[in-house]
Amino acid sequence: MSRRDDLHFALRRTLEKDGWIITDDPLILVLEKTLLKADLGAEKFFTAEKAGRKIAVEVKDFDSASVISELEKTMGQLQLYQWALEEQEPERRLFLAVSQDIYIRHFQKPIFQLAVQRNKINLLVYDPNQEAILQWISH
Repeated sequence: MSRRDDLHFALRRTLEKDGWIITDDPLILVLEKTLLKADLGAEKFFTAEKAGRKIAVEVKDFDSASVISELEKTMGQLQLYQWALEEQEPERRLFLAVSQDIYIRHFQKPIFQLAVQRNKINLLVYDPNQEAILQWISH
């Protein structure tokens, strides 16, 4: 199993441990007759409110030779997903999931912070070893 698959399944287990029900793996979206695949679709129900909270999650490890190229690709990918979600599932919020290690190593850099803020990227920071969600950062 590849490292990316390991991270994908670790995040899936993390979400399930936190009470999320995985509804789509992968989440298939269509934008202008083109198929797009987000890594996971999940729903978490808040029984006190009796309303569902829906998310779509794209998992990234930023381990390529060029982290900036991967950031550029990820920003474009997330924009396409956001447009598709706005048309098909406007109640579903999009999150970029990264491990705590990746968050500390890269997302403290000014270029990453700028990209996240300007593009209003929601982040889900998790610990793949402990299978725990550490932070939800919404923009």
